[in-house]
Amino acid sequence: MNLKTSVTLAQTDRYRFEIDFGEAIVPLGVDEPPPIGDGEGPAPEQLLAASVGYCLAASLFFALTKYRQDGGGIRASAECTVERNEAGRLRITAIDVELRLAADVATLHQAHLERALTQFENFCTVSESVKSGIPVKVSVSDCSGIPLNPA
Repeated sequence: MNLKTSVTLAQTDRYRFEIDFGEAIVPLGVDEPPPIGDGEGPAPEQLLAASVGYCLAASLFFALTKYRQDGGGIRASAECTVERNEAGRLRITAIDVELRLAADVATLHQAHLERALTQFENFCTVSESVKSGIPVKVSVSDCSGIPLNPA
């Protein structure tokens, strides 16, 4: 199965662009942060972090519901580390994603939770694709901050 997705970008000012996702979705303005741009929208690094974080959160939700587990809602935070390479160019060198369930681990079926946690990353199209060039570290915890990642 081949699936293609596309967006259209149009420059509106200096480093500002508008991303058109198609008819059913409101366009999104993007911009570089100061001093390069005016910071009037998310920067490319933020969009990548959001894409990886969202895809992992959605994949975790899918895996939990597959095993009839209610995480009570999922919060995700994603952070890109940007460093200069040997040529002095800025590059994303790592992405760290933290996923937190609103549920307490004690309310979940442990065997089903473990199965969901061992599988969910494999369902994430974006993070699994990004991992071929950028390390992606994922942690999952419950509402109290108790780590849930399998050992």
